[in-house]
Amino acid sequence: MTASAVTNITHNGLIRLSADIGGTFTDVVLETPVKLYSCKVLTTQKAPELAVMEGVDQLLNESGLSGSDIELFIHGTTLATNALIERKGARTAFITTQGFRDVLAMGFEKRFDAYDIHLEGPVELVPRPWRWTIAERIASDGTVLLPLDEKQVRQLGEILLENRIESVAIGFMHAWAYPEHEERTRQILTSILSERVTICISSEVCPEIREYERFSSTVANAYVRPLMESYLLRLQQSIQKKGMNCALLLMMSGGGLTTLEQAARFPIRLVESGPAGGAILASHLARECNLDKVLAFDMGGTTAKICLINKGEPERTRRFEVARAWKNLKGSGLPLRIPVIDLVEIGAGGGSIGRIDALRRITVGPDSCGSEPGPACYGKGGIEPAVTDANLVLGRIDPERFASGRIRLDIDQSHKALSTHIGQHLEMDSFWAAAGISEIVEENMANAARVHAIERGQDLEEFTMIAFGGSAPLHAGRLAQKLGIAKVLIPNGAGVGSAIGFLRAPVSFEVVRSDLSVLLKADPKKINDLLAVMHYEALEIVTSAVARDDLNEMRLAELRYVGQGHALSIHIPTSHHGPLTTASLYAIVEIFEKSYEQIYGLRVPDCDVEVVTWSVTISTPSTQVERIHLPESTHTRHAKTYKNVWEPAIGEVQPFGVHWRFDLSPAELILGPALVVEDETTLVVPAGWAARSDEQGNLVMESLP
Repeated sequence: MTASAVTNITHNGLIRLSADIGGTFTDVVLETPVKLYSCKVLTTQKAPELAVMEGVDQLLNESGLSGSDIELFIHGTTLATNALIERKGARTAFITTQGFRDVLAMGFEKRFDAYDIHLEGPVELVPRPWRWTIAERIASDGTVLLPLDEKQVRQLGEILLENRIESVAIGFMHAWAYPEHEERTRQILTSILSERVTICISSEVCPEIREYERFSSTVANAYVRPLMESYLLRLQQSIQKKGMNCALLLMMSGGGLTTLEQAARFPIRLVESGPAGGAILASHLARECNLDKVLAFDMGGTTAKICLINKGEPERTRRFEVARAWKNLKGSGLPLRIPVIDLVEIGAGGGSIGRIDALRRITVGPDSCGSEPGPACYGKGGIEPAVTDANLVLGRIDPERFASGRIRLDIDQSHKALSTHIGQHLEMDSFWAAAGISEIVEENMANAARVHAIERGQDLEEFTMIAFGGSAPLHAGRLAQKLGIAKVLIPNGAGVGSAIGFLRAPVSFEVVRSDLSVLLKADPKKINDLLAVMHYEALEIVTSAVARDDLNEMRLAELRYVGQGHALSIHIPTSHHGPLTTASLYAIVEIFEKSYEQIYGLRVPDCDVEVVTWSVTISTPSTQVERIHLPESTHTRHAKTYKNVWEPAIGEVQPFGVHWRFDLSPAELILGPALVVEDETTLVVPAGWAARSDEQGNLVMESLP
């Protein structure tokens, strides 16, 4: 791969493209200094770059621009996530320390459902016959207990060749602190296997304590890396053929952008890139609209994502699970230690399939019909009813204008699917089957939001919802009613919200190192030396993508009381971003104890505080915002056309006024029940609610007193 061009990235004046590949639709956005263009195209599952380029062609033709006019291309994709979920990655081997072959199978040794006697854990990415051990051992203090058996490594290299292994993950005990044996093993295997075989070592992918999570993250990275490298290379070649010689940056799960080279090296950091873009957009809007507490609701074709945003910043974590195998339960997936925006994701999207279970109940998801074959109404061979079919039958979607009219929907196929798979089993017609699917999917999302908020001690009635994604505006009003939320904001371009969020994201990179020690007994000089190395490592990666001197640094420390198994992530104030002193360490301990007391209601007296992990993030500054004001509406807008639509809160079909979103002015008020239609989505305004537009074209929907 060729190196990305160095670009002085700003958020004003550049002509920029972004593309977000989802399970059903690929969203593409073109931003110019005077106008924003967008489109949705069906994702091409076997070659995702084809859908991206189809969308790029549409927008270039619409804008009258050429590929050479594009100055920056930002991309996010679910390709790595889907490969992990569907187990369609590379033929991967795992090499570990002798005696630790089955760490990946044993996991945490705890049951995620204590009372299910048929419980099955996630299937390992590497089957046992492809897991090998090497005689070597370094102690936790760096003492070499058993030298690396290089002869055994060479013999193993020949075995890997015979088994046609495509990718290798190496994870040795205590390599997070002492990586010498991993590095030497990679060097020997590379000489045998050549560079055609991918080799990932845990000390680079996840240099942190806890071997199961470290090994799982390294294996996942190795598993998807050949696929992602190939895809990114094809995408880069495609945009170059279009004359786009601009920088290509990738959205990461933590909400920052990185270079093509780093994305290809650590593709595991991209697993939640699409949802991260949506959270960045919601954070930007929260700052613009001066909203302290925001629930970001992103519903696309395959999944729904919910994220809490406080004071303009999404919550972040380094603990994440992907490919949950059992009823979407926490603990049933593959654990990853990567920087991610903390959100909950459930199988509830426009393509989520409705069925009848053994107890004759309507269920929705978590599986989706995706873009191939898609919902029954797409007319591409889908026969099972999806949420989109339900919304079409309930009158919320115009079959002639779906996806800007590029996809004509067949309502007869929706009726047939709903009747065959649900209605006939419950002795009801297709309309009531559609109402059942709609109510169930909304209740599923409401339950997920309630649990997510309760786990964080938040009361959702104090929040404003920001809804985006092609399906979210259809369900936002009803979801808000269920959650007791009185205000919903639908951003301009809501249907392609994540792709717009990519354009608001900073370029950033996080470096993490575990360094277990009692904080007040640690040597400040040793800590400063470690933080300096981490700073320059992150700085080198960020400055390879951008030429700026106004970069920000964020430091975090994971702290716990000695003897505890889990830590709290503590922001180190900027006042302590210089060399740490003994006084600084005391101040950090005090911040930890205040946070611990706030969460758990107490402090633990006479107990030392230890640091588990340090992290340093270097990033470009966040996009500057201009405060948006919501003008007072001076008159009520009356619809010229009406349409019969299901109103679930009342339990009957009512005439909904139909409005074209871009005909609205800030002076007009729309009273529900109403539909506000645009090219990529439709806002359903329930009865008892009103909607109006702010200065930037965002719709604000509020419950009437």
